[in-house]
Amino acid sequence: MNNEHPVQLVCFDVGGVLLRICRTWAEGCEAAGIDVRHDDAQFKALRSQWYALVQQHQTGRLDIDGYAEAVSALVGRMYTPQEIETIHRAWVIEEYHGVADIIDELNAADIQTASLSNTNHAHWDGITRYPALARLGTLYASHELGLHKPEEAIYRAIEQRTGFADSRILFFDDLQENVEAARLIGWRAEQIDPLRCTASQIRSALDQHGVLAHAVSD
Repeated sequence: MNNEHPVQLVCFDVGGVLLRICRTWAEGCEAAGIDVRHDDAQFKALRSQWYALVQQHQTGRLDIDGYAEAVSALVGRMYTPQEIETIHRAWVIEEYHGVADIIDELNAADIQTASLSNTNHAHWDGITRYPALARLGTLYASHELGLHKPEEAIYRAIEQRTGFADSRILFFDDLQENVEAARLIGWRAEQIDPLRCTASQIRSALDQHGVLAHAVSD
């Protein structure tokens, strides 16, 4: 990777980096107070069809009502559309400790900050109220862009909108495929483990890339 340019924009995925989210459907059911009724093997067989619906929802082509109805039908009405929506809205749990402070430090150092999230309107209204999101310079979301990670087009759209490209951008995401896609077009990109302290991982990477001079340990 060519890192000859200093980092001018630090771009964050949201779920799994700035905000703790449910990682499985069972976790979502628990968060929503709804009984788990499915068989894992049964859900696994539906994964590709379900992902296609998620992608439509996250690119703004399917609203929450349409998404909930389609998923309910896909799983044979094991969950009603109303329950699907309740689980969906319970998916975001909390902000990771310390991430808002890091964004404050980046802003104070005149480093541009932004989000780049695969998300949807139903989640977006709630998550943008969290302190970390409120402190970011610019918010970019898949449902507003009509594009989806890890497609190259969404990364190019960020370059066009911000005026930054290649190694001037440092990107954090919890999914390997999104990190690899960013690296392919010359961004600096680091994968975050959502099950560990994300702030510590972000600080360590910022230090490694020479963005902020200090780091903390887990």
